[in-house]
Amino acid sequence: MPVATLPPQRHAPDRLPTRPGGLRRFVRTLVTLSAAAVVGAGLLAAPAYAAPTPEEIEAQIDKQWEQLEPTIEKYNEVRSQLKVNQKKSADLEKKIQPLALQSDMAMNRIGALASRHYMTGPSQEIGALLVSAKPGTLAEQIGLLDRLAAHQRKELQGVLAIQAKYETEKQKLDALITSQTQQEKDLAAKKVKIDAEIKRLRASMPKTVVSAPGCPLIKGVISKAANTAIKTACAQVGDPYVWAAAGPDAFDCSGLTQYAYKAAGIHLTHFTGKQWSETTEVSRSDARPGDLVFFFADLHHVGLYLGNGIMVHAPTFNKPVQVASIHHMPIAGFRRPY
Repeated sequence: MPVATLPPQRHAPDRLPTRPGGLRRFVRTLVTLSAAAVVGAGLLAAPAYAAPTPEEIEAQIDKQWEQLEPTIEKYNEVRSQLKVNQKKSADLEKKIQPLALQSDMAMNRIGALASRHYMTGPSQEIGALLVSAKPGTLAEQIGLLDRLAAHQRKELQGVLAIQAKYETEKQKLDALITSQTQQEKDLAAKKVKIDAEIKRLRASMPKTVVSAPGCPLIKGVISKAANTAIKTACAQVGDPYVWAAAGPDAFDCSGLTQYAYKAAGIHLTHFTGKQWSETTEVSRSDARPGDLVFFFADLHHVGLYLGNGIMVHAPTFNKPVQVASIHHMPIAGFRRPY
């Protein structure tokens, strides 16, 4: 039975362009579209980078401190041990000095005795004693020679004992000195590491944020002067209130604000009324961390505003410098020193 076949040189239809130039253009277009698709997919897949928030950085600082604190305590331990070792070293040095003197003196005596025997010879000494001896005293003279020999042996044994004790004490001292030298190197290395880590952590905080001991995390700090004043005031938390005091270890309310801004190069008079007139008024809605907040109609109290309704201030007798709410007293207004 006949089978149907295609005529010679004929093929099934093909969708690719048949001309060489058209084929190349088609391939280039296909490759370009494929590459664009891959790049686009990569762009879509790449996660958007978001800078850590101040709270996240603060959490990282806390986590780092959890690792740093054992190192600091180890530093304290080694430092206390070093003080003990230094005292032991001083005590051993006091003991070694007389031992060395005793050793030198004993060796000098033995040396002199050895020199005398070398020059005269023991037989001549014995002969002189026998020639000059009287009947009945010979036994006593022989006993004297025995005692002399025993004394020499004892003298030599004493010197050897002193030398042995000296060497033992000296080895202890050398071991302590070696240990102390290594401890000092370790302490220096650990301190450098701690200081560098603290510096790195603080530098990672945004410039508009202040993380100061004694105060919570403070955001929205708009000037270098405010930054310095906040850090300075927060560092005084816990210091006592003393009437008319303006630091460095005790404060009243206007003394604290004066001291804080003095560190930032800004002069404020140690008096709330003058501080009010020396500064610029800001509305409550525009108040920023570092501004001064005054209380009562006669302006007899002032604090350093930290934002979020809190301040650091020197409150009154028997209450130290502290962080507190601004809402416990009637607010007279906010002022900006810079």
